[in-house]
Amino acid sequence: MRIETIYRYPVKGLTAEAMEEVTLTPGETLPHDRRFALAQGDSPFDAAAPAWLPKRNFACLMVNARLALAHSAFDGRTGELAIRTPGAPPFLGDTRSPEGRAAIAAHLAAFMGEEARGTPRFVEAPGHSFSDVAKKVVSIIGLSSLHALEQATGTTLDPLRFRANVYVSGGSPWAEFDWIGREILLGQARLRIVKRIVRCPATEVNPATGERDAEPPRWLRQHFGHADLGVYAEVIAGGRIAAGDALQLHDDDAP
Repeated sequence: MRIETIYRYPVKGLTAEAMEEVTLTPGETLPHDRRFALAQGDSPFDAAAPAWLPKRNFACLMVNARLALAHSAFDGRTGELAIRTPGAPPFLGDTRSPEGRAAIAAHLAAFMGEEARGTPRFVEAPGHSFSDVAKKVVSIIGLSSLHALEQATGTTLDPLRFRANVYVSGGSPWAEFDWIGREILLGQARLRIVKRIVRCPATEVNPATGERDAEPPRWLRQHFGHADLGVYAEVIAGGRIAAGDALQLHDDDAP
């Protein structure tokens, strides 16, 4: 199997950013992945004492399909976040200052309209990941599994619906489910597969249009008896990964 594409998602719920290569660090996510989030006004998230909270506490595609139309780009060197939303001029905010974070929150809240609860806050907490799970993980999808779902339903599904970090080709459908508890070599890094990814209504949203035009969770249950696609992995030994690199099980030589 081989890596086809790599993505990070600096702001929970916002745009995927493609990467040709990245260096993984033990116990960490991809650099800047899910680093920021828009906490809804009624969210108890405390940046001074960060703790994992369910995604409904934040702006997310599961609830806020409109976010798919907010195109963002994060510059990790300057801390600047660029956002483009339909009908509005380009916006540039500074994630490193209170004033900049407040401006980003106000811009996104205005775009969300009635879906913004109270006064949302643009938040980060050093060392904290706004992942859908409490562990710091890298998400991996086998494209063979996605193609099996497409064939079963007669549809074409943009892989970005599933917001994974790493998409790999080769292998048989659902092979990644057999890796739970095992270690893999991914490029120069070593990871342990810890959990299957249960799919939620966020995958119903077309990333190009913001419309709910598909039902992957229902289709997975209907055709395969589960609602899972992809796996979460923890980085055990760091190293560089890049498009074209191999993925193989660490405890044998299986391709």
